[in-house]
Amino acid sequence: MENINIIEILGYAASVMVAISLMMKDIVLLRWLNFVGCSFFVAYGYAIEAWPVAGMNAFVACINIFHLIKIYRNKSAKSQTA
Repeated sequence: MENINIIEILGYAASVMVAISLMMKDIVLLRWLNFVGCSFFVAYGYAIEAWPVAGMNAFVACINIFHLIKIYRNKSAKSQTA
């Protein structure tokens, strides 16, 4: 059995996180798990010098953060008016 290096483990962890995120019904949890998976893919892409992987996942991570901020702001605004 070959030794699995830390970079491969990072790639597998990223894949698992993204796959798990897509099974979530709660959109906030989906966004958080997907953000973590994308962040792992950014690190993985950087480590193997796969710039399209790193760049695309950085973009998706930013989209997740944008939507999380929007969700939390809406929740905050609703709780202040209630």
